[in-house]
Amino acid sequence: MRLSELKNAGRSPGLPMSISLADAAGPAELQLLSLLRVLPGQRYVGAGVWRGRPVLAKLLVGSKAARHFQRELEGVRLLAAQGLTTPQLLADGLKEGEGGWLLFDFLEGAESLGEAWKRVETLPVLADEQSAVLADALGAIGQLHRKGLWQEDLHLDNLLRQRGRLYLIDGAGIRVETAGKPLSRQTVLENLGVFFAQLPKSLEPFTEELLVYYLLSNGEHALPMEALQAQIDKVRRWRLKDFLIKVGRECTLFSVQRGPFGLRAIRREEEAAMRPVLAQADALLDQGHLYKTGGAASVGKVDVAGRTLVIKRYNIKGFAHWLKRFWRPSRAWHSWREGNRLAFLGIATPKPLALLERRFLWLRNRAYLITEHLSGPDIIERFAPYIESGDAPEAELVALDHLFAQLIRERISHGDFKGHNLFWQEDRWALIDLDSMCQHGSAGSFAPAYARDRARFMRNWPEASALYRVIDQRLPRDISSAA
Repeated sequence: MRLSELKNAGRSPGLPMSISLADAAGPAELQLLSLLRVLPGQRYVGAGVWRGRPVLAKLLVGSKAARHFQRELEGVRLLAAQGLTTPQLLADGLKEGEGGWLLFDFLEGAESLGEAWKRVETLPVLADEQSAVLADALGAIGQLHRKGLWQEDLHLDNLLRQRGRLYLIDGAGIRVETAGKPLSRQTVLENLGVFFAQLPKSLEPFTEELLVYYLLSNGEHALPMEALQAQIDKVRRWRLKDFLIKVGRECTLFSVQRGPFGLRAIRREEEAAMRPVLAQADALLDQGHLYKTGGAASVGKVDVAGRTLVIKRYNIKGFAHWLKRFWRPSRAWHSWREGNRLAFLGIATPKPLALLERRFLWLRNRAYLITEHLSGPDIIERFAPYIESGDAPEAELVALDHLFAQLIRERISHGDFKGHNLFWQEDRWALIDLDSMCQHGSAGSFAPAYARDRARFMRNWPEASALYRVIDQRLPRDISSAA
């Protein structure tokens, strides 16, 4: 295969494949055995064999190939020139009309710090194992900054660890201020803001403590916490906005098809499993356990290939109802977007798996939302034994405090905060039924919405009950009284 043919290979080209490349020693075949990352028609990154040696191949095709090749090559050379640890570049080339390629020494058995973090992220906040991963990352970032460089696309997957040694990768994201001289304080703050913004919000109280690991590698500047936090908040807002755009378009995270006869969105890793579910959603609902049927929505628990899912079908009740619904985004789309918003923000909710809007010439009709199923009880059932005594488990009350704090911090109102929409799952309270959820842009609009949510939530229990009094005393009465 010629390199240029990759441009039309799509997201999942057949493997293994043989690609003709050439270096100073002459032409040779790259045997591409697996793909690690794909940007269809532009970038293919995978493991292979070149002249009998295992390599990591970055293959760049399409109209932007030359620009992407130069950025990658310049970044790799900057890292090497400053003595920073990065995989050795074995061969590279750029051919007009074909594309560019870079072949790196393959780090056998290497693990990204992103993979290492996934193994420890469910441990208690800042457990030793978590601290070890973050210390390695911040130490490497400090070394990079001390040499006048920074990684524009800074995240844990761009740091590889092999036999205790840390490697910086992804030269395309490497930028330079003054090579060999420490970065300016403002650039350091901006880049560290990118890093810390990607960590769970539960780690935010420990930012100053974690910063020590960075300062051990690069103590050039005093870094005021207020300025750093401002950068973190700025990047978080941008990342959320960018993520919410991605939930509705074809990308690495989501498979999205949009046209005059429908909109289908599926989490990329769930695509094979969810396609048949969407295709037979009505039949599965008919056979499943219905929680709610008829009216504006039908909701049911279904079993598919040994997996329990929830299907919510948003019905069109008649012509008059259709006239109100066809021209605006469906409630399924709203719930899909808001469910992904909550998941991104670290607020518990069933994982949204797939969405389908049926359309006729762009005019919307029925719509479907598929989510994971929560097996735990709702808060009404969970707290039923404690209505008179008020002796609800402290851990569950603390979890409720935490949920309300999260919602206030993010200015999120639920819109229908009845107890049946709050489930106890994996030691957290998880929100369901997000049709009316809203993240407010100002405290002025959020304050009355929070008051309505709180009032509706408190109506789950008799006002004279001990449980009501316990919960009423714990929950902030308004957003100004929230800690």
